[in-house]
Amino acid sequence: MSGPDKPKVIGEEWSDERVKSFLALEPYDTSINADYHALLRAYQAMRAGDFERFVRFFVEAGRDLNATNDLGETMLDHVSRHRRSGDYARVLENAGAKKKAVAGA
Repeated sequence: MSGPDKPKVIGEEWSDERVKSFLALEPYDTSINADYHALLRAYQAMRAGDFERFVRFFVEAGRDLNATNDLGETMLDHVSRHRRSGDYARVLENAGAKKKAVAGA
């Protein structure tokens, strides 16, 4: 976290414990799929290498890599729409993630 009293840290190394801590993230809204929420938060917060480690821990924990959001999209659907997310999409694909056909897409 950065702010007036804390300098911004760039390139910080994340420990396995910090990466694994995202497995415990729960959505505030119980209608949101917890597996999708954890993947989304990890994608938003981590560099591709850390995200790759997270996905490995996620799969080892028996979590659903193809969990969907309220629109029926998987994390791979979400990530694939972003121009600079190729590394993240490859991580998901290599771990067995699939895209879902989304109505209206």
